[in-house]
Amino acid sequence: MWSQAEVRELKEGRFVVIDEEPCKILSITTSKPGKHGEAKARIDAVGLFDEKKRSIVHPVTHKVQVPMIDKRKAQILALAGDEVQLMDLENFENFSLAITDEFKGQLHPGEEVLYMIAMGRRKIMKI
Repeated sequence: MWSQAEVRELKEGRFVVIDEEPCKILSITTSKPGKHGEAKARIDAVGLFDEKKRSIVHPVTHKVQVPMIDKRKAQILALAGDEVQLMDLENFENFSLAITDEFKGQLHPGEEVLYMIAMGRRKIMKI
């Protein structure tokens, strides 16, 4: 799920959709309006799930997609190789996620983690 916002409403640290990938905004630079045009903004961002850097340039009045980020807590049920079995602490839904390199060796059954849901995908944010 996502909503729309004008480029001028975006801020660093917020989120935007670039190439169908939810991204966190690293920096926004704007140029002055030209003789026949309007001010343009360059947005540099990094993908939430693939961690690739992306950038876009749009007029400041251009509408862009902003992903809905849902942050939730889950309890670790079990570890199986490179996957972790989690249970959401609100709706008690069970699901599995791949363990990213930054959390390898740090996850233990019974602990709580903070994870996010963005555009139907999930990722562990912190322990």
